[in-house]
Amino acid sequence: MSSKKGTKPGGSRYFVLYTAIIIIVVAALFVINQQSKGGGGSESIGSAPSTVAQPVMGDAAAKVSIVEFGDYKCPSCKAWGETLWPKLKADYVDTGKATFSYINVLFHGEESRLGALASEAMLKLHPEQFWDFHKKLYDAQPGDDHDSLWLTEEKVMETAKAAVPDLDEEALKATMATEEAAKLVELDEILVKQFNIQATPTIMINDVKIANPFDYAAIQAAIEKQLK
Repeated sequence: MSSKKGTKPGGSRYFVLYTAIIIIVVAALFVINQQSKGGGGSESIGSAPSTVAQPVMGDAAAKVSIVEFGDYKCPSCKAWGETLWPKLKADYVDTGKATFSYINVLFHGEESRLGALASEAMLKLHPEQFWDFHKKLYDAQPGDDHDSLWLTEEKVMETAKAAVPDLDEEALKATMATEEAAKLVELDEILVKQFNIQATPTIMINDVKIANPFDYAAIQAAIEKQLK
């Protein structure tokens, strides 16, 4: 299942946004201190990313939170979503053992920002179709020339209409242009800095940052440890 960032459909998300920022600020110094002790492998950094105001798939009562820091322009994120994610979803999310959240990373400039704003707007307007849109936007990423200018407003609208056939395009455009959408993208950027995200995808299992996101055995071991 999917849940909307924040309140019920149509309600303001500012309250949860500000709550999330407070939570992040309180946790930030501790996380930075833990990261300064650093190591090269998967490691606990003392705090899990807050999923307040983030899209969440799965049973809210699950003991494990899986978080992907990703960028719609990132070819490795597309590959991760096509290879590891289906098994991870089947083994842990669909079984109620873990939730999954996605946090936007803006490593590819304005195209990344456009994708992030579109995801925020879709989550607000069409929360039940969010994950379908999410997958379709990655599917739209070209296999060969992924660095080309492909993530455009036209592509966003085409992808959104594929997820929501009766889409109100003007409403989506207007929502993407709101201060609320911009602030939610800013919240993601705060999380990226807080957890010192240097590459996409970065996968975190509760407070454990996975060294190699394509190492399913390492992800599985981290999850199983947290389930004990």
